[in-house]
Amino acid sequence: MERIEIDTARGKERVPPGQYLVGDRWPILTYGPTPMVDLAIWDFTMGGLVENSLRFSWDEWNELSTVEVVADMHCVTSWSKLDNVWTGVSVRHLLEMARPNPEAEFFSVHCDGGYTTNAPVAELREEDAVFATHHNGAPLEAGHGGPMRLVIPRLYAWKSAKWLRGMEFIAEDKSGFWERNGYHAYGDPWQEQRYSFRL
Repeated sequence: MERIEIDTARGKERVPPGQYLVGDRWPILTYGPTPMVDLAIWDFTMGGLVENSLRFSWDEWNELSTVEVVADMHCVTSWSKLDNVWTGVSVRHLLEMARPNPEAEFFSVHCDGGYTTNAPVAELREEDAVFATHHNGAPLEAGHGGPMRLVIPRLYAWKSAKWLRGMEFIAEDKSGFWERNGYHAYGDPWQEQRYSFRL
């Protein structure tokens, strides 16, 4: 299994401004109830502006090759957790399979429980973007997004959507749940892009 450790901070201070470290703790913050997922009917799809639409059952998903990504996590509520070890499928690998069209500059994800979020497709091409099923060697607990979540360490953690079920490639940006409720469209922790308005 390939292990990926890179500078998520892109050469800036490792802990972004306005953040504090939680050490071994890992807070669970969720809007609404935690979905209970039946793996017998679970699937994950990638579609929209792609050459090849993809669909995986849980068994098929677990046949894909995996990587290990060591990366920090920064929550918009100001906590940061360092040196997380995420195990899962490289997003780059699935991009190679789906082959998004040139006009697909953004993506929108859909999750159990109705949650959605969005970002530029360029973020998915980063080496540390991963569809994670494990954290620090253990399967993801439901409260942390199990059985599978998207992890984009370079952005605030609300972009690392829990309970992921689908990814749609789109030509124009489309706000997700928190973006429609005042959160920043992009969410760069080092620029403190927490909200779409100034307090």
